[in-house]
Amino acid sequence: MTAVRPWDAFTSAEAEVRAMVADPRWQGLSVPDRAHVLAARILVTPDGDRWLFGAHARWHLLDPADGRWHLAPPPRGTRARQVGHAAATLPDGVVPPGPDFHAEPGSTQAFIGPDVSASLTEQLRVLLRASGRKSELDFPLTAFDEIFASDVPSTVAAIWGTIMWCAYAPAFDGNERLITVFGEYLRRSLPGDEWVRWLPAPPLLDLVTLVAERARAGHSRAALRLAAVIADTAQILLSDTRFRPRALALLTMVEPVLREPGLDDALPDDEAVRRAWLERCPARLGRALLGETDQEAHFSHAVYDLVEALQFRPDPRMAAAMFLADLSDSKGMLPGRLDHRLRLAYEELDRAGLTSTSAGEATEPEGFPVRVLTMPAPVLEVAPPDRASAASVLGAAYATGLAWGGLTGARVPERGLAGQTALVRRLIHERDDHHS
Repeated sequence: MTAVRPWDAFTSAEAEVRAMVADPRWQGLSVPDRAHVLAARILVTPDGDRWLFGAHARWHLLDPADGRWHLAPPPRGTRARQVGHAAATLPDGVVPPGPDFHAEPGSTQAFIGPDVSASLTEQLRVLLRASGRKSELDFPLTAFDEIFASDVPSTVAAIWGTIMWCAYAPAFDGNERLITVFGEYLRRSLPGDEWVRWLPAPPLLDLVTLVAERARAGHSRAALRLAAVIADTAQILLSDTRFRPRALALLTMVEPVLREPGLDDALPDDEAVRRAWLERCPARLGRALLGETDQEAHFSHAVYDLVEALQFRPDPRMAAAMFLADLSDSKGMLPGRLDHRLRLAYEELDRAGLTSTSAGEATEPEGFPVRVLTMPAPVLEVAPPDRASAASVLGAAYATGLAWGGLTGARVPERGLAGQTALVRRLIHERDDHHS
């Protein structure tokens, strides 16, 4: 007999809201009317927490101290009941407009553990070889010059930049073939070590600059070629869920240029072109662009992903707080951006002197961190049940670090944040490829 999953209040409420937002009549409702029907479906747990399934098809938790709603995964399986709530107190930002419920789910896995498929890598290798034969005189390196040698054409940089921009979290296995195929073009060794390459996420402006500079210089065919290389790369990346959401968004921004050459030529500068690209992206793909459009929201979503990736833990928030404790926060900006439950867990670590741990970390020669932990071991150890879970946690943790850097300017260490490097040890000896 097939086992029946136990009823869960959160799963039920989520299904109900999804059905309402999918109804064509939802688009015809005013924001106050949408807030009214959502407010009637708020859940309260025995500890008094109030939960709303709202914008971006994600859960929001009410902070009882100041009335703010924070993105936060719910405690599924916990008893909860539906309660009425004043619709007028719901901010517009938690009320779903509709298209936001159609976001691509993607994957939070880092590119450590589950490797990029051989077929995807081979397609990019072929594209890279053809692009590498272009002349650097026709395609000068106007961005990514810190990565590539000066005689490398910008067509190569366009492939690299597209891969890194589309990646959920560009932390790659040091032997990943997708990275090693760029070896002959690099100016210097990539950041990281023999275990992991902790790579920065480039801004969209870098990709825009490659194309826009050629157009301004009067080389319209070269500009079109670069746009085509970006689109071709993004098209190949669609097959991997770790790239797919941003690759889709990038395609919607670039393809109009291919259909209408010179579309952006009259714009005054690179930033204006960047804004034009962003405006072309449909609302359903908006979450993929938050790193470009709303750094505050981008960080909140990254934290949500991190807590969700840690659901195998008895206390996911304490585990997430461990990774957040690695972030440099000399100005004390972090706690106020966390939901009250996660903030309590973070403050517990702060009182123990275990926050901002990566700011002054020391590392052993092979790149693993040396940390003296004074909290009880069961609280501090994160042991994912399998490689896929570990890769998901690693990716979400690195994405959170990058998002924090984008929001505050805090530097992400070249050898990764302390908690993440500990997780690498659980993955690096479980490779799924057979490199010669």
